[in-house]
Amino acid sequence: MTLSCSMSGPVAMLKIEFLGSGNAAGVPVWGCDCSACKAAQSDPSKRRRGASLAIHTDEGVTLVDAGLTDLAERFSFDSVKRILLTHFHMDHVQGLFHLRWSEQQRSIPVFRPDDPLGADDLYKHPGVFEFQPPFKAFDSVEWPGFRVVALPLIHSRETFGYLISNDCYCMAYLTDTAGLPPDTLSYLQRYPVDDLVLDCSEPPRESMPRNHNDLNAAFDLWRQSGASRLWLTHISHRLDCWLEHSAATLPEGVYIARDGMLFEIERGVETDNDT
Repeated sequence: MTLSCSMSGPVAMLKIEFLGSGNAAGVPVWGCDCSACKAAQSDPSKRRRGASLAIHTDEGVTLVDAGLTDLAERFSFDSVKRILLTHFHMDHVQGLFHLRWSEQQRSIPVFRPDDPLGADDLYKHPGVFEFQPPFKAFDSVEWPGFRVVALPLIHSRETFGYLISNDCYCMAYLTDTAGLPPDTLSYLQRYPVDDLVLDCSEPPRESMPRNHNDLNAAFDLWRQSGASRLWLTHISHRLDCWLEHSAATLPEGVYIARDGMLFEIERGVETDNDT
């Protein structure tokens, strides 16, 4: 997906890649013979791995979560400039456990919420990873090509989503949440969010799931946020089964994230539309 911005100034590359769009179990689920899992077994494009992003700029790569265990095959050590963790559940950090033993001299900074437990012994034996002082709610930091703001979420562990933006584009990446804290929703309402990427693990349910949104909750949060588009992520095989028969009923402006999906934001010199 290419998004063009008419902004004066030099070209600045920003690409946001969806490394995974699934929940902790992924799709296909081991041992499951539902229609979504059968389809994913035969068609790689329908598979889902743990929800995570790679932000590509001229500087290099910023990983948002590190739950995938093949990150070393995907990214060279020199290309990874930093890692942003949403939280310390294992499906979002397990990829760090073997990468930490790299014998490179450079440390890779890891930004995180304030969770004193972390995951297993990552704090005690970080290896090449340098855990930074924890973000506080709505902390903002700017790196070459983009900025991020830490947005509190509602989950069983301390969890942040991230507002990712440059001068002409804004994405709110909010995975692993059940609803939103009022302060986070209010923050989003004050900003022109182009794409709201939101946890939606479950199809419509009569009651709110624990820890994650169902489709009803996702729609409600999207409408309240004022974001232009909604992308569903952290998807379970149950939601994929529902979508097989009901995707056509989704409102305009609602889309389904897929592994490998790429948002390419083009920023260039403003031009005359008549030329």
